[in-house]
Amino acid sequence: MLPALKRRVREYGLLTSLLVIVVFFQFATGGALLQPLNLTNLVLQNSYIVVMALGMLMVIVCGHIDLSVGSIVGVVGSIAAVLMVQYRLDFVSVSLICLFAGGLIGAAQGYWVAFWGMPSFIVTLGGMLIFRGATIAISQGQSIGPFPDAFVLMSAGFLPDPFQGAGLRVTSMLLGAVVAASFVWIEWRARRRLIKGGAAGMPLALFWVRNGVLAGLIVGFCYVLATYRGLPAVLIIMSVLIGLYTFIMNRTVVGRWVYAVGGNLKAARLSGINTARVTFFTFVNMGVLAAVAGLIFAARLNSATPRAGMGFELDVIAAVFIGGASASGGVGKVVGVVIGAFIMGVLNNGMSIMGIGVDYQQMIKGAVLLAAVFVDVYQKNKG
Repeated sequence: MLPALKRRVREYGLLTSLLVIVVFFQFATGGALLQPLNLTNLVLQNSYIVVMALGMLMVIVCGHIDLSVGSIVGVVGSIAAVLMVQYRLDFVSVSLICLFAGGLIGAAQGYWVAFWGMPSFIVTLGGMLIFRGATIAISQGQSIGPFPDAFVLMSAGFLPDPFQGAGLRVTSMLLGAVVAASFVWIEWRARRRLIKGGAAGMPLALFWVRNGVLAGLIVGFCYVLATYRGLPAVLIIMSVLIGLYTFIMNRTVVGRWVYAVGGNLKAARLSGINTARVTFFTFVNMGVLAAVAGLIFAARLNSATPRAGMGFELDVIAAVFIGGASASGGVGKVVGVVIGAFIMGVLNNGMSIMGIGVDYQQMIKGAVLLAAVFVDVYQKNKG
């Protein structure tokens, strides 16, 4: 029981850290942090960071890095704005075009990294400059907007509530309960598979405590949002992507290939994995997710600006490393990255509410990032 408990404490240390930070800022802000309006804003402000962090996780696990994601957000937003505002194209066609453009950008960068062996740092640093310049050129240095209402709903919309609950969005509450129950059921099936395979499963008492707490957090989170306007549409998009990439990284051959390439490139080649194709795929995937984030961000602002996405790459990379990914590749989990993104988001939001200046905010976030990487290096040296 005790060894299993120790393993779980280490595994969920990141979640504990997030909860401690939330509790601290809840008291430090006089209860403002977890107010329904602020919690909704926290989701909206961090949705595009989480989306890009899912792609960045695959890139970093594969042993590379992408510095161009913020610039891709800007250029995709500018393309969407020109097509919808100036050429009057419908938002569905524009969204598909932008996703294709993001994939093409990722392919262009991934080609040099995967097939020519160029350092990803240099390739994507060049891409960051190229696409930042392209953003300014496409937008002609001006903000372009507003967008059609249907497009804006992607980021500003909320889950409809046909039940019309008085003071409580019943649909959002029910959906939260379904998600929590589904989570416990999936974990229960995973535990049963381990036991049937002869592995030592988590002790039953510990299983119900852990999953009961997590399910309670999910329901409580949805309840707070349901007392305001319900679940934001972008939260649903983000949750679907989190579930999809959790499945890809944990249960598919592609996910195992990514971990293999990042863990030991030579061993992956000798085992028959086409390492160049895997690397190329991670950059294409990153480009597509950066395009999704660009559309979400543009919809949230209801305009495309030349400075859109500026500095996003720093928050995305920080979220991945804080979430437990290794700087040398081969290690990282989707859940950890999502928690890491919200640690950054809560820090930004909480310090802003407290009136802490941007200068000190940057210093604190930098210190948190250094601490996260130090923990990774320390554990490797210790092992």
